[in-house]
Amino acid sequence: MKKIIGAFLLFLLCQSCSVRYGFTGANTLAKTIFISNFQNRSTGGPPSLNIDFTEKLKEYYQRNSSLRIMDKKNEGELAVLGTILGYTMSPIAATADQAAQNRLTITVEVDFINTLEQKKNFKQNFSFYSDFPPNQSLSQVEGGKINEILEQIILDIFNKTVADW
Repeated sequence: MKKIIGAFLLFLLCQSCSVRYGFTGANTLAKTIFISNFQNRSTGGPPSLNIDFTEKLKEYYQRNSSLRIMDKKNEGELAVLGTILGYTMSPIAATADQAAQNRLTITVEVDFINTLEQKKNFKQNFSFYSDFPPNQSLSQVEGGKINEILEQIILDIFNKTVADW
């Protein structure tokens, strides 16, 4: 019986805290977030890159936080605004006659606004890459490489905005 009462008191103590913690490390007072439709200002990539990125970002916040996604910027206590700045494929580790690897890099600029804790506002670029062998063309690996890169960028954005990493 003492264990049950102790567990209940611990539960009440945790519930009384104003900061929310989750298994993903989300740590925020906010209850709402606005995520803008990212613009693609890069010179490459598939035409739907910005739409795919925006939807994946929204889905990640929905799955990994208790934040409610709002439709308008002024409705969210938090706001994630941004632009895809770069989509580049470049040879790396060149040998005498060809590239030993190719690298796809995507760079995203994020402007984060926290109306509750303005000292946490920031504007920052997030970038990640994935390498592939020269015997494969970009069109052969592009879909998988884009997903791999976007997953890491989204994780980095989430950690910087609400997980305090």
